[in-house]
Amino acid sequence: MSTQYVTFRIGDALYGVEVMRVSETLGHHARTPVPLAPVGIAGLVNLRGQVVMTVDLRPRLGLEALAPENESMMVVVEVEDGSISLLVDEVGEVLNLEDDQFETPPDTLPAHVRDLITGAFKLDTGLLLTLDVDAALAA
Repeated sequence: MSTQYVTFRIGDALYGVEVMRVSETLGHHARTPVPLAPVGIAGLVNLRGQVVMTVDLRPRLGLEALAPENESMMVVVEVEDGSISLLVDEVGEVLNLEDDQFETPPDTLPAHVRDLITGAFKLDTGLLLTLDVDAALAA
């Protein structure tokens, strides 16, 4: 059995989200800042009339938050209450990966990052970390 993942880069790492959680990937969209929003809330975007919260996962991954003027791509994921847009550096391809190749998150990941990762796949080009979208958006 296999699972399809939408891949994307944040910083130097390659991440993946199950394709069933992703509604679309988009290029840069201007974000409207949200005053007094917690760190990681990058603003709101209007996607064809639907206002969607945009989340910058960099602080949760131990990276510096993306500056508001920086352009980024977006991966729109489905959550219980609707859609959330994740800011990413680059959207990759959709990979069909065998479930028996799935491994636990590497011990070398910092504990706060391991909490956001469900596992990993060793690819010829490097490691793909599978993101736990719900954990990443919690808090």
